[in-house]
Amino acid sequence: MKILATCLLSLSLLTGSFSHAQQLKNNQVDIPAITSGLEKYKKDLGNDFVVMVYKDGKDVYRREFGELRASSQEPIGAASQWLTAALVMSYIDEGKLKLDDKLGDFLPIYQSYSKGYITLRMCLSHTTTIESDPPIFRTALKKKKFDTLEEEVASYAKDRNMKGRQGTQFYYGTIGPNIAGRVLELVAKRPFDRVMRDRLGKQLAWRRTNFMSDGVYAENPAGGAKASAEDYMKFLAMLLNKGMAGDKRVLSEAAVNELMKKQTGTASIAYTSPLSQGNDYGFGCWIQERDATGNGTLVNCPGISGTWPWINRSKGYAAIIFTKGEMPDQKRMVFEEIRELIEQHIN
Repeated sequence: MKILATCLLSLSLLTGSFSHAQQLKNNQVDIPAITSGLEKYKKDLGNDFVVMVYKDGKDVYRREFGELRASSQEPIGAASQWLTAALVMSYIDEGKLKLDDKLGDFLPIYQSYSKGYITLRMCLSHTTTIESDPPIFRTALKKKKFDTLEEEVASYAKDRNMKGRQGTQFYYGTIGPNIAGRVLELVAKRPFDRVMRDRLGKQLAWRRTNFMSDGVYAENPAGGAKASAEDYMKFLAMLLNKGMAGDKRVLSEAAVNELMKKQTGTASIAYTSPLSQGNDYGFGCWIQERDATGNGTLVNCPGISGTWPWINRSKGYAAIIFTKGEMPDQKRMVFEEIRELIEQHIN
């Protein structure tokens, strides 16, 4: 009887553990309480979406809904900027660049148009103060066509005025990251997409991420990435693990912390993303919560089109909600509720 009772207890514990996290086919990992909770958001997320949660060195939740797969490649919009900022930081780590390097040292045209004192730090933190296009929704967006990133970045120097002294105004947009991307092209002597794939891509074993030109527009470091949920989660896991991907050092811990702390100083707020109002800005990402030393503990990089990656360092996990690139504009409330749902059910 004692042996039978012990066996029944073991079976009960085993069954209980599977009811919390269940291994499914195709490497999916289910926590039924999260899956059932996501039912109410299916319409908001376009029915085809992927949700992944990484904690303690592994995926603790990974579900594919509808026809979208974790390996599917889709445009990720503004979530591209986190990747671009991390790529710049890899050059900072190697001493090939400094955050306070001036654009005039790399782009003589910026010196010619009195913009040479803008720094890489200002580019990554959207404080260049170069005149930006007014914020408009994607349905009305008509991006000017450029054949190359070089041509586009040169136009910022020639064709746009300064709205004040550099570093004094925060305006969330595309100009700063694209300038930083062009600087990387000059330092590496390769196109931006090639630089990204040769450095972050190879170290993180990406399979479906690139910034390739679509043949109509130039490469776009600020919003032109196409990626998969699997690839982006490798990036998030690296940041959560203080710059390590397995036993490989991708970024220094100092570089990771630099990405995820407030970088805008005393700049006035001219425009911020409607998805991130009230948050601070680091390099390529928004800081929703900070610790006593100013380092971001809850950090995200949402795009209007639906991809929403985040890291919660205080709770020790990273997650991504990944949707098709042609999603309707998203509401912050939906993603905040999903984040709360996830945090209720992961240990």
